[in-house]
Amino acid sequence: MACLILLSSGMGAIEDPTDAKIDWIRVPGGIFTMGTDHPEGRPDERPAHKVKVGAFEIARTEVTNAQFSAFVEATGYLTTAERPIDWEILKKQVPEGTPKPDDAVLVPGALVFTPPENPVTTNSPARWWRWTPGASWRHPEGPGSSIEGLEDHPVIHISWDDANAFCDWVGGRLPTEAEWERAARIGHDDRRFIWGDEFRPDDRIMANTWNGRFPDLNTAEDGHVGTAPVGSFPPNELGLHDMAGNVWEWTADRFDVETYLDRTAGSEEQFVVLDPVGPERSADPRNPLVTDSRVHKGGSFLCNPSYCSSYRPSARMASTPDSGLSHLGFRPARAIPGPRSRTTTLPQAE
Repeated sequence: MACLILLSSGMGAIEDPTDAKIDWIRVPGGIFTMGTDHPEGRPDERPAHKVKVGAFEIARTEVTNAQFSAFVEATGYLTTAERPIDWEILKKQVPEGTPKPDDAVLVPGALVFTPPENPVTTNSPARWWRWTPGASWRHPEGPGSSIEGLEDHPVIHISWDDANAFCDWVGGRLPTEAEWERAARIGHDDRRFIWGDEFRPDDRIMANTWNGRFPDLNTAEDGHVGTAPVGSFPPNELGLHDMAGNVWEWTADRFDVETYLDRTAGSEEQFVVLDPVGPERSADPRNPLVTDSRVHKGGSFLCNPSYCSSYRPSARMASTPDSGLSHLGFRPARAIPGPRSRTTTLPQAE
């Protein structure tokens, strides 16, 4: 039995060459199990619950530097990490009464992963993240670095706002958290990982994650210290690459640690949630003053069992919409565009 997967023929809302370069994959609508009750899951991943989403399309890969470059060249778009910092926005994310920093500090930049020279405890991410003036998608390690030779790697240091701007340009949008998880899990809700229950089946490396001792020693056993070219690792059953590892991916939804508890409160076992979206306000203990943290999914090249195992499809993380990070990118989704499309046959994924 096979299903028809529809691939776009440039039918996005905007006629542009970049839209044709997005390889859209049709995700069948249906009911699936979202979240997990596995002991490895964190509290914000529980409880597992039934969700139904409609059919939609999603990009086969994470958006690359080449694709984002085309967007910027066509529109002149300036990313969040390239704009001066607005203190009126920033002060809402810090305790009331925090004095305004010197203007010399409020300069464009992003958080760059900087491994320590020696082993450290993993209870403080500040030990490996460094605010780097001048870091952006064009200069991922800061001034003097570039994306030359990284054209097929996922674009990074992209804020939620930047991701939405690109999605609008290609006639798409960010997927909801439920849509993203449906696309990742497709047909195999009960598996620990997208590919099965073993992290390395038959000793095969399935995703770009941290190999070695986090955060100071990466053995690069998978061939990559940082990001990998998109599509370097096996796809899931819909043909989607890097739904685990490489870079985290923004979704449309706000984050709340109790989203799933609230969603299932008082419901019967067979209750199905229809096309859920996130809460109107976020609630994230890591950023208690922020009411607009947005969910990202899929884990990244920094995920390691000793620190986190967020390459699991149920795993969730969140950042403020203006965040730019070395391990955070995105992929667009869109409504199914209409009758004009070509088809290819893939194994049944329902």
